[in-house]
Amino acid sequence: MLSRMQYDILQTSGKAVGALLAELQSEGELFASANTLQFVELHLLVIAQTLDHLPEPLRRRLVQIDWHGWHCLQQLLEQDTQPRREEVWYGVRALVPATLELLAQLRRREPVWFEIGY
Repeated sequence: MLSRMQYDILQTSGKAVGALLAELQSEGELFASANTLQFVELHLLVIAQTLDHLPEPLRRRLVQIDWHGWHCLQQLLEQDTQPRREEVWYGVRALVPATLELLAQLRRREPVWFEIGY
């Protein structure tokens, strides 16, 4: 059940990042909008922290995720390290879409990880 809740958190934050970026035309627009950037970074941090707490057996099934990239981004966001423009842009353009796709593939292959148990 925990994996299902984590999956839902990842999906919700990933979709929120997509929605926040949908109206933007360029990287520059994201970094020019302090409010949008703040919310994007918040969702990136939620994703990174959630991934960090996935059960080890599930992490081993997701070997293609850029765990190092997520860890580095998490540290930058938690420590409020600046500058981090390149890392945030990599997060929204590469880490988020790839991670959500890999999770979706695993859910199709091994749905038992994402069942809600009672």
